This record gives sequence, structure tokens and C-alpha cells, in this order.
Amino acid sequence: MTHLQAGLSPETLEKAKVELKENPETLHQDIQEVRDMIITRPDIGFLRTDDAFILRFLRARKFNHFEAFRLLAQYFEYRQQNLDMFKNLKATDPGIKQALKDGFPGVLSNLDRYGRKILVLFAANWDQSRYTFVDILRAILLSLESMIEDPELQVNGFILIIDWSNFTFKQASKLTPSMLRLAIEGLQDSFPARFGGIHFVNQPWYIHALYTVIRPFLKDKTRKRIFMHGNNLNSLHQLIHPEILPSELGGMMMPPYDMGTWARTLLDHAYDEETDYCPESYTLSVQDLERDLEKNLSPKTMKRSQSVVEPGVLKRPDKVKSEEDNMQPLLSLD
Repeated sequence: MTHLQAGLSPETLEKAKVELKENPETLHQDIQEVRDMIITRPDIGFLRTDDAFILRFLRARKFNHFEAFRLLAQYFEYRQQNLDMFKNLKATDPGIKQALKDGFPGVLSNLDRYGRKILVLFAANWDQSRYTFVDILRAILLSLESMIEDPELQVNGFILIIDWSNFTFKQASKLTPSMLRLAIEGLQDSFPARFGGIHFVNQPWYIHALYTVIRPFLKDKTRKRIFMHGNNLNSLHQLIHPEILPSELGGMMMPPYDMGTWARTLLDHAYDEETDYCPESYTLSVQDLERDLEKNLSPKTMKRSQSVVEPGVLKRPDKVKSEEDNMQPLLSLD
């Protein structure tokens, strides 16, 4: 074991060896091979290239050197292309702070049975008069940056649960395809984290419609890790033990989730300081995304999107699906 593996438990060391092909004898060589590729992308400013930093990209891509370098390049390219989004990327930034205090994201104290950190989002908490979707995305990216410093999580990864209870159609209309694609690019394509599962619970029909819009931009591996549980928390509990979940998600031993828990961890004494913030004052500079994705999800647009869904995935609004239909996972996990 090298000093770069010092933070790993014996169990996680074995997991890294078996699942990720991590070899302590060749670890420094693996890192250097990725570093040597940097010269091939002079258009990107690689602001950090130390061993520990590159290692997290190798772990995220199972020590495939080329794929690890591509992820490293995309990490910095995404930040170059969205400079405004990463200005003042701190917990005390007014928009980020508001999102964090509303539980975007929430982070559970207990790990799942595979050692993965569980992030929870209660979508209805989004107060659109106080912060934007981009603020939420920035808060999530900031949180992941903090957590990915833990080598155990570099190996074991994360689980994301989104509870759509009471999330209104009006709120959903703010989730434009361009913003959703921005999130996909930031989380799926440009961040060195291993996501073992993304679980939707209590999702209304228009969230299914949103999914059909973004599905083409998801990798097959990501699609296979998305579950639509509907109101069936039993199917969620088959994958994540209810003992570690808050009561809102059917947890049997835990109280309701305290939305400020993770915010207090990041903000510390600054949690209770009042800040003035106007969401409209935030301007996001993004690359010109495909124009056919720029339309808001009006009812007409959503209804049209349903026509391209695979049979059986989405039946609303023409016919209300039965509760049993809504409970079935849309996709299964490898």
C-alpha cells in the first residue's frame, strides 16, 4: 500500500483492487501516464495535476488511462466554458447558501451497505423566489467537491434519492432542457464520482416527461442506474435499507431529515448569518446549447414528448396510470 491509499480501510482496498483494478505497485505509473496526456490538450488549463487529484479520476474510470484523462479534461473544460457558474463557488455565496439551507443537497449520516454516501433532494423545497436551479447545481457540485476528498467515497461512490412529493407543475416548468443538460454535463460527464444509483420517488407524470427529454443525453450506464419508484417505497427499500433512511422515505428508525444538517457542516458559524440575494441578479454564461432544447416544458411540449417514449413508460396525461404501474422501477440496475 502506498501513501496515496492510506485513507482506505482493508475492505475498501480490496474493493479498489477487485472492482477498479487499482494496483499499488503501478499506482504512480498509472498517475503519470494520465499526466503525460495533458500536453495533448493545450486548449485547456489544467489547474491541478497532483497525484491525489489525478487518482480520483482514475478511480472514477476504473483505471482506464484514456477514459480517466478524458474525464480530467472535461472537468476543467466544463469549468472554462461556464466561468460565471464557478465564480465564488463557496458555501457563503448567497445563492448557494440559500440552496444548502433548504437541503440542496441533503446528506445522510449513515452509509449504505456498500459504503456509499447517500444524497437526498426534496424537490418541493425549491423556493424559486430565493434562488435558481443553477444555484442548486452549484451547491451540489460544491458539496461533491468536499465529499470526494474522502478516498473511501472515491472508491465506494454515491447514491442519489430525489423525492418529488408536492413538486408542482409550475416548479417543473423552470427545469428547462438546457438547464437539465447543463446538470448532466456537470455531474455525469465532468465530475470524478461513481454514482451507484439515482432513485426517483413520488414523481408526477410531468417528471416522466422531463426524463424523456433528457434521456438522449444520458449514457447507457447512467440509464441503467435510474429507478422510477413512484409511490412504492418498498422497491426503494429493496435496494437501500430503510433503517438508514429518514422517515419521509419510509425510514423505520430515523426521524424526518433536518434540511440544515449538511449546510451547517459546510457553513459552520456562517449558517445563521442573514444574506440578501436576488435570483434575477445571477447571470449564467453557458455555451450556446442546441436551440431545439431551449423551449420551456409547456403542457403542449410535454404532451408531444410523450409520443417518443417507449411503450409502457409513460401513460399520463391521456390515462392515469394505476398505482401499481407507477411503483415499478423504470430501469433496473446492473
